[in-house]
Parts: sequence; structure tokens; C-alpha cells
Amino acid sequence: MTPDTFRRLALTMPEAVEAGHMGHPDFRVGGKVFASLGYPDDRWAMVKLTPGQQEAFVASDPVAFSPVKGGWGRRGATNVLLGKAKVAGVRTALMTAWRNVAPAKLAKQVKVG
Repeated sequence: MTPDTFRRLALTMPEAVEAGHMGHPDFRVGGKVFASLGYPDDRWAMVKLTPGQQEAFVASDPVAFSPVKGGWGRRGATNVLLGKAKVAGVRTALMTAWRNVAPAKLAKQVKVG
């Protein structure tokens, strides 16, 4: 997976927009970040999961998914190693992250699966 593929997948989420934060692109819905690119470097992306969701993604593909170091990671922020990630897994992670921060009214309108 390339950064451009991650970007395209993130922007397919309903009402997702690309912005920037701390020198790298991020993806938002309702003004809240659900994913970013380039953290900690250009080989990586990040999805904003819950700790339980993070545990499941890491267990399903520990090469592609890993907790962000420190407090953010303990709260569910999850790194994605782009070169090892599969499109299907990243698409699911992005939808999960999107649902975590999307406005409730919008999230209810979007069917998963």
C-alpha cells in the first residue's frame, strides 16, 4: 500500500476531508481526526481506534498494525506500516476509525459491511 492509496481510501469515508496537523496530512469527519499519514515517518499512517479495536487489528495482522508509542497508543492510536498493509484491512480500520469520531447522526446513516 502506498500513501496515495491510504489517502484515497480515507477520502472515500462519508464527508471525510483532508487537512493538516503537525506537519503531516490528516483525515477528518465533523472536524475530528480519524486518521493521518506520515507518523512517525513516511512509511507509516495512523488510525484512531479504541484500545479494544486496536488489540483486534494488531492480533489480526501484527506486521501491518501496531500501537503508537506512548500515551496515544495506550488510548488506541494505531500505526499502519503502509508497505506491509493489505487494502482490505486498512479499509476496515479506516471505517472503524471514522465511525469512532463521526457525528452520531451521520454514523447512523452509514451501513457497515
